[in-house]
Amino acid sequence: MNRLEFFDTWSRSHGAARVTGIVRAWLTISYFITKPLIALRISPNFLTLLSVAVGAQFVFAISSNWAILFLVISLLLDGIDGTVAIIRNRATRFGAFLDAVADRIVEACWAYGFYLMGAPWQLVAIAWLAAFLQEYMRARATGLGIDNVVIVTPAERPVRASLLFIALVARAIGFDLLFLIALAWAALQSFSALRLLAALRSQLQQSPH
Repeated sequence: MNRLEFFDTWSRSHGAARVTGIVRAWLTISYFITKPLIALRISPNFLTLLSVAVGAQFVFAISSNWAILFLVISLLLDGIDGTVAIIRNRATRFGAFLDAVADRIVEACWAYGFYLMGAPWQLVAIAWLAAFLQEYMRARATGLGIDNVVIVTPAERPVRASLLFIALVARAIGFDLLFLIALAWAALQSFSALRLLAALRSQLQQSPH
C-alpha cells in the first residue's frame, strides 16, 4: 500500500476526515515509521498491548526524567498501531475495541502519574473525567449510528500528552508548573467535552432514530 492509498483508507475509516495539515504530517511520519514493523510482521494488537505496558512503566518511572521517554513512546504506539493495521489490512472490530480500552488505561496512567508528581488531585480528577467522558460520548454516538464523529476539540489526546510533557520537562529544568498545567488541562478538557456534547446533540437530534 503506497502513502496516498494509506491516506485514502485512513480517511474512509475516520468518517471521511480530511487528510491535511497536521493530520497529513503525522500520518506521513507514521507511515514511514511503521515500515520496519510491517517488514517484521508485527501485529497491531501487540503494539496496542505494548502501549499499556509502557503506560504502566511511565507511572513507575514518574519520579525520574525517564518518565518523559515513556510518555512519548506510549503516545507514539497509540498512533502507529492503527497505521500498521491499515497497511497490513489487519483492521478488525476487536482491534478497534482493544485500542479504545488501551487508550483509556494509558490515559489513567498519565493522570495518576501527574497526581504522583504533585498536581492537585481535584484538578487531575476533573481533567481525567472530562477526557473520559469526551471519548465515551464519541464511542456512544458511533454506536447510535453517527458515522461522522470527526469533531476536533482543543483537548484531543496529543494535547493531553503535550501538557504532561511540558510539566515533566519543566520539572527536569527546575520549574514547578504543576498547578498551572493542571488548571489549564482541567479547564480546556471540560470546555472540549462540552463542545463535543453540543455538536453531538445537534447531530443526534437530526438523526431520525
